[in-house]
Amino acid sequence: MATDAKKLQPIIIKRVKKGGHGVHGGAWKIAYADFVTAMMAFFLLMWLLGSTSKGDLKGLADYFRAPLQVSMVGGNGSGASSSILPGGGADLRLTAGQHPEDGATEERRRRAETARRDAQRLAALSAKISAAISNNAQLRRFSRQIQLESTPDGLKIQIVDEQGRPMFTTGNAAVQPYMREILREIGAALNGVENKISLDGHTDVTQYGSQGRGYSNWELSADRANAARRELVAAGMPEDKLLRVTGLAASSLLVPDNPTAPANRRISIMVLTKEAEERQLGINREAVEPGVGAATGQAIDPSLISAPPLVAPGASR
Repeated sequence: MATDAKKLQPIIIKRVKKGGHGVHGGAWKIAYADFVTAMMAFFLLMWLLGSTSKGDLKGLADYFRAPLQVSMVGGNGSGASSSILPGGGADLRLTAGQHPEDGATEERRRRAETARRDAQRLAALSAKISAAISNNAQLRRFSRQIQLESTPDGLKIQIVDEQGRPMFTTGNAAVQPYMREILREIGAALNGVENKISLDGHTDVTQYGSQGRGYSNWELSADRANAARRELVAAGMPEDKLLRVTGLAASSLLVPDNPTAPANRRISIMVLTKEAEERQLGINREAVEPGVGAATGQAIDPSLISAPPLVAPGASR
């Protein structure tokens, strides 16, 4: 009987319904979305601060210091201006955050960079001309007659007469063969720079014999300057590179203590800086503060240029 009772006893099975694990829920997604949104807002703020001008940042700072003054009373640029535009300033050409001196600062920076490039270019040109003369055995003999000088206006190349070795036939503008070679070497070198050129002819004080017929040292110096110009152009220098060709007669002596010295008879080639070119063309530029590049006469590094000494004075024309 007892055995039968055990057989009839019901068997109870408990099934526990398990819930989903927490990691499979959706709460973490909301937290992660909030984190990503906050990071995006942070980096957007950093980007805006980095790309905003100092003037705008100052305006924002002023607003948060006294927001009621700007919104209700009105501060500078917000209702207090007489401009037709609400909140407009006096100078409508300036955008938000700009100051009138910003344009002048940018102009000074641009001109300083132009001066730096000019100095590098002209120093390289000086070295190139010196090398061309030194590497030419025929022209090396005339190196004393070629002078390279750094000036505030640019690189001055002077070809001077020497006792017994004139550049031109006496009394006229016929170029001597060695002078032609010198000019053509210089012309080929000038072809590689973008700077403009001014060319001056000079004589000594000795009066020309045909002055009574209206042909004086002024005409002679101008004719010699033009003869030099033709040789430079024949060497490949573009003619539009020339800014000015002038005959100065004896008005600017190289050796003023000896007005009849051969060195006073010369051809001066000035490779102009950009500032000197604009000044000669009469372009009116805003003055630049001293110490900024070629606008104040920045010269080429003198160590890059070796100017030969002046030749001994003589009396032949």
